[in-house]
Amino acid sequence: MLWIEKYRPNDFEEILGQDHVVTHLKNAALSGNVPHLLLTGPAGTGKSVSVECLARLLYGDRMDENLTTIQIADLFEQGKKYLESDERYTHLYRREQSLLTNFKNIIRWYASIRPLDSEFRIIVFEGASAMTREAQQGIRRIMERYSKTCRFIFVTSRPSAIIPAVSSRCLPFFFVPINNDVIGTRLHAILSSEFGDMPPLSHDETDLIVQVAAGDMRKAIMLLQVCSGAGDRSDLVRCSQTETVQIAQAALAAVCGGDMQSAIRRFETLMIEYGLTSREVLHEFRSAIRKKYNDPRLAIVIADTDYTLTHGNNEYLQLNAMMARIAEEVFS
Repeated sequence: MLWIEKYRPNDFEEILGQDHVVTHLKNAALSGNVPHLLLTGPAGTGKSVSVECLARLLYGDRMDENLTTIQIADLFEQGKKYLESDERYTHLYRREQSLLTNFKNIIRWYASIRPLDSEFRIIVFEGASAMTREAQQGIRRIMERYSKTCRFIFVTSRPSAIIPAVSSRCLPFFFVPINNDVIGTRLHAILSSEFGDMPPLSHDETDLIVQVAAGDMRKAIMLLQVCSGAGDRSDLVRCSQTETVQIAQAALAAVCGGDMQSAIRRFETLMIEYGLTSREVLHEFRSAIRKKYNDPRLAIVIADTDYTLTHGNNEYLQLNAMMARIAEEVFS
């Protein structure tokens, strides 16, 4: 069994590193006063599991009946095939209608159903940033009409992709990258649970996993399971990297050479084609810089960019501004 499922939190008390957000969500569930929500933050920080804990506390055993989760990226990537293959939508799907029309009809149908044992039901949009602007405009109207019978929760790593007409109707919560100490403590607890007093990994190897995970608890637990059963753990960092690292290195080379257009295209490739969030792109870029340069000016620029991205500014604009600033202040 995958450890990320075995050790998945079942209630708010088990969610680590997000105390501020968890407190507000738990209070909302206990009071029954849950608004529309926009949950944002890097991968592996507890966004989806927080929604599950919220619904479990609200509905108890009737959670499955009152919670509808739609994988937006799959829906808009696969189109009508996704609706045809999911038995939840067979009685609602109309082949002769467009994907957008079907999508709005399905959301409208679910939102209009009033639960027998609760004031409202919940519809969750996982990967909400993949939703087209037209679809979001349709959602906005449905949110206005069915707010008494339904609450909408948008889960995404890219809040800038959500149009203001939708985001302004939601209470936003940002899930921060999980502190390394918190991840380390969790990994040691898992090793103790699995292997007792004879863990297969040393403290140094576990600390390396924490550094590679970079605030992503899910990634850390996955790496822990893989390394615990691997015979050769000598190059964990290399094994955890992908070709996105090479693209980030190419972007850095372009910035150094003054080719801003090439650098911008590579950043856009990471975000559009590879699906990385702006903070993940920044992490890859920072890793590329640390391998070649030790300049405090670079650290300051990256820290400033990380701050502006954390506060929800336009991610493309902020990354482009970062590259321009580096080119002018460091490599001019």
